[in-house]
Order: sequence, then C-alpha cells, then structure tokens
Amino acid sequence: MHIHILGICGTFMGGLALLARELGITVSGSDTNVYPPMSDQLASAGIDVMEGYEPAHLEPAPDLVVMGNAMTRGNPAVEYVLNKGLPYVSGPQWLAENVLRGRWVLGVSGTHGKTTTSSLLAWILEHAGMSPGFLIGGVPDNFGETARLGNTPFFVIEADEYDTAFFDKRSKFVHYQPRTLIINNLEFDHADIFDDLAAIQKQVHHLVRTVPSEGLIVSPQEKAIDQVFEMGCWTPRQILGHDGDWQADLLNKDGSEFEVRFEDQTAIVRWNMLGQHNVSNALAAIAAARHVGVTLEHAAKALSEFVGVKRRLELRGEVDNIRVYDDFAHHPTAIATTIAGLRARIGNRKLVAVLEPRSNTMKMGVHQDALAQSLIQADRVLLFQDAGLKWSLKQVTESLGDHVSVHDSVDGIVTALQKEAGQGDEILVMSNGGFGGIHQKILEALASR
Repeated sequence: MHIHILGICGTFMGGLALLARELGITVSGSDTNVYPPMSDQLASAGIDVMEGYEPAHLEPAPDLVVMGNAMTRGNPAVEYVLNKGLPYVSGPQWLAENVLRGRWVLGVSGTHGKTTTSSLLAWILEHAGMSPGFLIGGVPDNFGETARLGNTPFFVIEADEYDTAFFDKRSKFVHYQPRTLIINNLEFDHADIFDDLAAIQKQVHHLVRTVPSEGLIVSPQEKAIDQVFEMGCWTPRQILGHDGDWQADLLNKDGSEFEVRFEDQTAIVRWNMLGQHNVSNALAAIAAARHVGVTLEHAAKALSEFVGVKRRLELRGEVDNIRVYDDFAHHPTAIATTIAGLRARIGNRKLVAVLEPRSNTMKMGVHQDALAQSLIQADRVLLFQDAGLKWSLKQVTESLGDHVSVHDSVDGIVTALQKEAGQGDEILVMSNGGFGGIHQKILEALASR
C-alpha cells in the first residue's frame, strides 16, 4: 500500500504520515513549507518529501491520496487527482478509519492549550505504564516525536476545530469520536474559516454529540462552553476550576508548584512548567487520565517528570546571560498568558517580546484591537510587519508607546536586538511559523558582539 500525502509537513498531516509508516504503509508526500521539527521527523522515518505540488509527484499513481486541509481547488496536484480519478480521502477520515477505530480515544479540544494538554495527558498515561498512542500538534520532549501508534487501546489526540478538507467543511474533530473529551476553553479564532464564535460553538456541539453516554467530558465553567452544552449534552461532565469538581491552588505564583484537589483527594505538583494557563492544562489532563484509571497521586508524580513541548516557551539558547525562548503563541489570549507566565518566573528581569502576527486570523486584522493589551507586560516589544499583513502594526505602537518598534524584515529585528539586548534580558519570540529561523540568528548575533 502506497499513500501520498498532500500537505505532509503540517503537524497533523506529518503525524499522520508517521502513523501510516508505523503501520507498514509506504508513504510519500508533497508540501511547500518544509521546516523543523516536522521535516526532521519525516526524514528520520524515511519518508520521501517533495517540494511543491507537481502532478509528477503522483506518478506512478499511489494507491490513495490523503488531502491536507490546506489543499484547495486550483492546486496543480489537487486538479491532477480529480482529473485522473485517483482515490482520495481527508486526513481526519483516514485517521478515523485506519487508526482510531475500536480504540479508547481521549480528545483534547479548545482554542488554547491543546498541544500542551495533549502532551501532558499522553505522558501521564505513559508514566502509568499504559503505552498510549498519540497524535499531537507539536513535539513533546518526553517522547521526541509527534505521533505513535502505542501498544494499548488508549489514543490521545489533539482535537482541532479547523476544517477537514476542501470537500468536507466539518471540523476535524468530528471524525474522532472520543470517549474522553477535554474542552479547555472557547474563543473566536480561525476567522478564515468561521464567521463568528457561534459557528465554532456549532462545530463543538457536533463533537459533543459524538461522545458516548458512558464517556466523560472535562471542561471549565465558561460562558462560551456552557452555551454549547445548553444545546444538549448526553455525557457526564466534570468541571475544572474554582468551585468545580477539580481545583488547583498555586503554591508558587509562577505556577511551578500547585495543589490539586478532587473530592477528598489532594496531591502537590512540582514541575518545570510555568504560568496559570499551564496549571489549567495540567488540571484537565489529570482529570482525563483519571477517567482511564490513573490516580491523582500517580498523575502528579508523572507531571514532576514532564520536560516540556517544543515551541511552547522552549529555551532555545543563552548568550551572555541573555535567554532566547521560542513560543507558538499567535492569539492575543495565548500571547498574554505566555508573557504573564514568563514574567512570574523572571520577576524584574527585562522581558523583550518579539512577535510575528502570522495566523490567518491575525493577518485579517480580527485581533488587532486586542493585540496591544496582550503585550502590556513586556518591557520591550519588536513586531514583524510582514507583507501579508493587511493592517498596519503602527497602531500598536500608538497604544504602547516608544518601547515598541515595527520592523519589515527578520534581519532588522536581529540587528536591533544585537544592539539593544543586555545581560539578564529574556527574549521571547512568538510565532506559529518558522519566522525565518530568527531564534538561531538572534543567538548568533549576540555571540558575535
């Protein structure tokens, strides 16, 4: 069996490719955005990745073409598949039929924290000896890979609300049919796909409809989520947060130590992660793990050994006591919580935020009014004005003052940091893309001074 994946270097499709390879399937793929960490994983698995979307990549014809959701009509490879009548399927449907069927699926949904919470949950199960399979939109450092089949019925999946394919406009997560479901939070995002929050809520309710009555849904008590459940819910729920079934109290303001409470049980977590948002992610993972038999005490011990996730406040290097971090934050809420978490850890050290507003929603200007406030806790802000951004970032400088600067090139940002950065500074780079390899460029520039 030979499958060819269009859009293979996205985190979801790349993970799918790794699972297919593990099943013994011959896998090849095409993409235009080939960069680490996914490109490294695919190369290590011996998967042939071709640059661009040339029809020649599909000759000789594979047995099946798996379409990523970035594929559109007009794409040369897509048109070739349709014209030649080659069999094709969406990534989520392929996953549901070939990997998830018959397994206990633990789905992690929500606007923010899906990757981290999925990684935490998979690690808790692994630590408990349950050897889960998983497909995560990032690389958990405890595993060093985005996806694996696992050796038990349990499978953890990041349940993304983005649409399935050009021919299937349902959210990807509708295909997964989880028995255990986390809904972390719910805000408006993906403005290129959804008209408003209500459109996302409708898709989330489609997901809720698929969870069996003997399953479990874990979520905080949040207005947007509660409105989803008002449409109907047939599954037991456990509530996270203040006055909920599961509670977490900070023992250290940076989130590195906290106490978890559930019924008459308590446990203390001491770990390497930071920020209130990660405490919330951990609480959701602990609750979901308990549904498959992991005790609160064991989950807390597992979290103490959790290393982290690549591109989630990942320390990329240090030069002259200047630390450079990489983070995937691209929504104002995620930007604000990431900065707040780092601020709680570093205290009065100078925090320099470098942001590429790269997501489709950000490029459309949907979040432009909220962006300045999300950056308020940074001492210095450098913004990248990409040519694809449809609005001017200068309005952010008007809100935040002269400690904010706008740059039209990666090299311009690097040069500015090379001149400005001082010992003790913390440089936080935020983007949901490769950002032109800026992290390494900053480190090299600092080292060359």
